[in-house]
Amino acid sequence: MNNTILWADDEIEHLKPHIMFLEGKGFKVTPVTNGEDAVAMVTKSQFDIVFLDEQMPGLDGLGALAKIKQLQPGLPVVMITKSEEEAIMEDAIGSKISDYLIKPVNPNQILLTIKRILDRKRLRNEKSAQTYLQNFNTLSQEIQSHPDFDQWISIYKQLTNWEMELMSGDEGLRQVLIDQFQQANLEFGKFIEAEYQYWLKSEVPERPVLSPDVIRQYVVPQLEEAESVFFIIIDCMRYDQWIVFESMLSEYYQIETDFYYSILPTATPYSRNAIFAGLFPIDIERRYPQLWNTTDDNETSLNKFEDELLAAQLKRLRLDFPAKYEKIIQAEEGKRISDRIHNYTQSRLNAFVFNFVDTLVHYRSDSDVMKEIAPDVPAFRALAKTWFAHSNLLQILKDLSDKDVRIVITTDHGSVRSLRDTKVLGDRETSTSLRYKHGRHLKCERDAAIFVENPAHYKLPRSGMSTNYIFAKEDYYFVYPTNYHRYQNKYRDTFQHGGASMEEMILPVATLKPRG
Repeated sequence: MNNTILWADDEIEHLKPHIMFLEGKGFKVTPVTNGEDAVAMVTKSQFDIVFLDEQMPGLDGLGALAKIKQLQPGLPVVMITKSEEEAIMEDAIGSKISDYLIKPVNPNQILLTIKRILDRKRLRNEKSAQTYLQNFNTLSQEIQSHPDFDQWISIYKQLTNWEMELMSGDEGLRQVLIDQFQQANLEFGKFIEAEYQYWLKSEVPERPVLSPDVIRQYVVPQLEEAESVFFIIIDCMRYDQWIVFESMLSEYYQIETDFYYSILPTATPYSRNAIFAGLFPIDIERRYPQLWNTTDDNETSLNKFEDELLAAQLKRLRLDFPAKYEKIIQAEEGKRISDRIHNYTQSRLNAFVFNFVDTLVHYRSDSDVMKEIAPDVPAFRALAKTWFAHSNLLQILKDLSDKDVRIVITTDHGSVRSLRDTKVLGDRETSTSLRYKHGRHLKCERDAAIFVENPAHYKLPRSGMSTNYIFAKEDYYFVYPTNYHRYQNKYRDTFQHGGASMEEMILPVATLKPRG
């Protein structure tokens, strides 16, 4: 506990004695005079507790409370009011306040409220830690018991939920969880290396939903349920990020979250094209060679034809209607769509791609400032949450919540925090990605990667007669021996994708039904 308090009151000058009293008790108090500033401070800084005056000009206490709970649902908020009207108290309690106080308040009353609420938080953290330790051995046994693909989804969900539950707890316990997560990814890499090729064989009776199945499995059934369906891909979104996005949408939608596995490599040119085409990359190249440019492996060249691939898949599925397709890279594009979102409800199917999270991943890799702002997984998740809270996408989803629509939200791949380097050898034609490579006669440490000698066995195109692929496992990233230490340091502790880890391959796909 950092003992940090945010106090919003339009008469904050009159509360200086209270603030000095709390600071004398070891608390750090940030005073603001209005609801807008309170919300802005919660966006920028971390607090243990917030005090809100119920009656403030502009954005009042209840309005500020609603916005703060969207940003940080678990942040304790105490409402301070001059009124004892029952309706006001019901509004406040219904908005999930931790307590309320009637003015005038005295310093000891404030102190007791703080201790009661923060002790409750401390006890909750202690209970979570105790429960995790009690379940540690059971989870470890699950990891070592040769899980199938459904069991791996369960393991990943448990580890992710524990990581979020314990992020503000004891640092030593968090390290235990990090080590368990790493052990799980070690076993998961072995699992993918052993099972993935089997999933790709025809007539396989049991395999997970894969990238080419997503539209057929999750989008098409919704076309029978609603007049208009929105299929939204948030590029490079991880499951932990979806959890925080989901918390901001739950008041507007009934949400059902399922999971699918990304194909390898877990990179946009392969996995997202597979989603829109409903085909594996090798089949895209064979059926639609004009839509698959193998001369480069960047999105500009390989993902230019997603709308055409979607149209071709709909035709094969005998769905005789056009789909609207939009790719949102800049905020101005999102604003344009947000302003016209009701026009899109006239279409049977709308497909949107939002690139912000992927852009954030790449920007963090290249910026020392961004690494300082988001030094670890919880901080990076908080950064993504801040984007979503102020994004055109959230506004679009709010605006659609009173329409007869169904929404399917997913991602094409996730990302993993890459902490260990491994040397790779290849010729000058080898691709430049850090978590996967294709080229001729690639070599690296066997324990760090999955080797693909024949791309056809992985349903991947062969750009040359001698091309092979490698996919990094666990949290490894590939570095060439030339300028080794320079690139080792440059890319250590960056979020990357393309390889075989739980965070990259096990992906949420959520179906949203408006509550209204």
